Amino acid sequence: MHDIIQFTDVSFRYPDEDKWILKDLSFSIQNGERVVITGPSGCGKTTLLYLGNRLYPDNCDGILTGSVKLFGKESTSYIPGEINHRIATVFQDPDAQFCMQTVEEELAFTLENLHVPREEMETRISEILTLTDLSEFRHATIQKLSGGQKQRIATACALIMEPEVLLLDEPISHLDPYTAKKYVEWLNQLQQKRQMTIVAIEHRLDLWENFFDRSIPLIQGEPSSPLERRKNSLREDASLVANKIKAKPFLKETSFSLKQGEVTVLAGPNGSGKSTLLKALCQLIPSSGNVEPSFLGYVPQSPEFLFLTKSVRDEVAYGGGNNTEEILSRLQLQSVSEAHPFAVSHGQKRRVAIAAMLCDGREIILMDEPTSGQDAIALSELFQLIDERARSGSTFVIVTHDMEFAYCLADSILLMNDGRLTGKFDADDVWKNESLLLDHHLLPPKGVLNYEKSFA
Repeated sequence: MHDIIQFTDVSFRYPDEDKWILKDLSFSIQNGERVVITGPSGCGKTTLLYLGNRLYPDNCDGILTGSVKLFGKESTSYIPGEINHRIATVFQDPDAQFCMQTVEEELAFTLENLHVPREEMETRISEILTLTDLSEFRHATIQKLSGGQKQRIATACALIMEPEVLLLDEPISHLDPYTAKKYVEWLNQLQQKRQMTIVAIEHRLDLWENFFDRSIPLIQGEPSSPLERRKNSLREDASLVANKIKAKPFLKETSFSLKQGEVTVLAGPNGSGKSTLLKALCQLIPSSGNVEPSFLGYVPQSPEFLFLTKSVRDEVAYGGGNNTEEILSRLQLQSVSEAHPFAVSHGQKRRVAIAAMLCDGREIILMDEPTSGQDAIALSELFQLIDERARSGSTFVIVTHDMEFAYCLADSILLMNDGRLTGKFDADDVWKNESLLLDHHLLPPKGVLNYEKSFA
């Protein structure tokens, strides 16, 4: 075994900022290792990954001191693009790496950049689609697919380059629990077959089980903050009534109602229509049916779509600014409050969008994957904020694949599959129904399993 990636006394910062994102960082990763990078949101994990594939410092004019060696050579000795077929990257936001319209075109485009002869492309594309279980999506339009499906396609685009190193930035953050578990199992088999080096950033380590050989914490002793189950806060009055909501060609006719103070989790397999339903409720896509009231708050899966201002503080205050400073503090955004919303980490961007909606005074808030990219402390504060708002009468519909978060938070569960609402269930009835969970690609939360063990 020999060092593939080696950092020696590495410090990095952006040219217009005084604070070092990384400071005097030293570590090495050997050929064939499986390493996870851990640390709280905004601590520099993604920056580390970008230094490891030579995207930084040149592509952001960053200031780098120390030594970064890739395959035994200084990273600065490689010309742009030279290293990227040997070190492939799956980004946290898969949309950031797509250039073409369909899956087949995206894979072909990747091969064209590697100067693969045209007569070899068909075989390579078919093989990788089979390997990643994506053959049915070969001719699909990428932007019409779910976040989880896009994540798998982004992984296929990286693997088709046959890299020696695979860098993964929270690869299961948009996957349903069952698919995430299968993804880890598949990646395990692939790594054993190809002997790749795998470096991943991850918050949700429980689903990885014993996959990683070791971890590199960017901040030692990262605090944890376990959640406790919240108490029911439902009131008698109806808050949200969705009647015969339908969106062609995928979302089937859907009706449900929620009470004031109700927190419901919208769950189901990747591609089942969860994000589509939220967009239809907000009338962001062509749809039929009736929603009362029509004035809904919405935090999308890609939070950048909401941003309108040039600073985090202005963004949070944009819709009315109720308790702006308090929300900034509680969601750990004070330190980046003067930064541009597009310049902060993925997890921080999501919290900016959440903070803006919480400050906006909406009584009904829809959130699409708010837990993605969040560390334990951020999740705890988000939990508390949602609980407080629910107790004051606000109603929430939350799409999440984090079953521990859902278990602690939800009063009720809306389950979807294949574009259809399976039904609305009391949360406890879902957690104890193994067949219902399996049918919707969900796994029992540890809280349920631990409770059952204590009475076994």
